[in-house]
Amino acid sequence: MKIYTKTGDEGTTSLFGGKRVPKHHIRIESYGTIDELNSWLGLVRDQEIDPHAREFLMMVQDRLFVIGSLLATDPLKEKSKLIRQRQQLPVINDHDILLLEQEIDAMEAHLPALTHFILPGGHSFVSYCHIARTVCRRAERMATYLDSQEPMDTGIIKYLNRLSDYLFVLARKLSKEVGAEEKIWVGRKGD
Repeated sequence: MKIYTKTGDEGTTSLFGGKRVPKHHIRIESYGTIDELNSWLGLVRDQEIDPHAREFLMMVQDRLFVIGSLLATDPLKEKSKLIRQRQQLPVINDHDILLLEQEIDAMEAHLPALTHFILPGGHSFVSYCHIARTVCRRAERMATYLDSQEPMDTGIIKYLNRLSDYLFVLARKLSKEVGAEEKIWVGRKGD
């Protein structure tokens, strides 16, 4: 299989199911942002972080590939509907979301209570994690916009919402582990 097909030279691409759409279509923006997020998570995972977090991030990356495949599937094509009915497509389920919540709870149990907004930064590991969090929030916004036009499985939006929370708490955990001070935002007087 060649890496280049030349089928996108006119500015369109195919969804699973065969439908061609413009490369700027919200569905393409949605799974493209998931791909971007997955790349940032690869960078976070490549840092010197604890093995459990590294393994968990690999599992998250797997789930993001599932989300990408679901977003790349034309929901209106009969072939796609039949595949879904036969459950041949992977799904994001309540267990996936529960795993994120359990990880958040476990990390928060060892962190000081949050009383202010935190300025991103303090160490490169932490900053990479915050960038991944903001890309995740963008992916969530894209997914909700797509959902308003072409309803999708609500598990995708729930997962992305919980994942951005996980990434925020992971950034706090990494700050603590590397000894980086969390800089709080208090605003200027009069703001």
